[in-house]
Amino acid sequence: MCTRFVYRGSDIITGFNFDIDLSVWTHKIMKENDRFYIGILRPDGTYHSYHGVNQNGNAGTLLYVHGNPAGAYQDGGSCMTIADLTEQFIKARLSFDEVLQIVRSKKIVYAPDATMQAMLSDVHGRTLVIEPGIGSREETGKYSLITNYSLMDPESTSAFIVPGDDRYERALQLLDRCENGFSVSDAFTLLHTVRQEGPWATRVSFVYSVKERTVYYTEDNHFEHIKKFTFPSA
Repeated sequence: MCTRFVYRGSDIITGFNFDIDLSVWTHKIMKENDRFYIGILRPDGTYHSYHGVNQNGNAGTLLYVHGNPAGAYQDGGSCMTIADLTEQFIKARLSFDEVLQIVRSKKIVYAPDATMQAMLSDVHGRTLVIEPGIGSREETGKYSLITNYSLMDPESTSAFIVPGDDRYERALQLLDRCENGFSVSDAFTLLHTVRQEGPWATRVSFVYSVKERTVYYTEDNHFEHIKKFTFPSA
């Protein structure tokens, strides 16, 4: 369970709550000159960058979603997994425009062992939601928001909404009330409001400011202890 948003005000702010079951996944925060990301350990022994930010302003995140058969994993040149697409974007091997071309020309499918949907954004705040088996949508307006249910076909995941899970609704209300000066502090207020506890607790929360070229982050719901990582000057 995760929450991701992009706010397009006087600064482009992206925020992400990474909610995960530690008995299922192993992760660590990775800081490199050109990338900040939450590394996810995969069977190949590599910590993959499925959730993170590149120094060029690309920000990508994957969020668990109950899968649909139309998005099932397929191999072949006419398909690309949502995991690979997101990681290539975070690594800056694909630009936002190149991603747009790919989602128009290839079938985007789930990874072999996980059903996920994605939100990708760039330095200008352009934002793309990708739901394998359903489609993709470039979003405009003052903000974009996604959790663990389909935005483009809500009925397809409505049966899987966890009782009491109103993260999307609460975050939406907060974003609706925000003004042009939406700040890093405002972003953390939102992430704190929708934080999770229990087996699927919020393990990492990060906020990225395009103006500051800086990622602010905290672990395990310790919102009183915010750390920061600033990308080197170009």
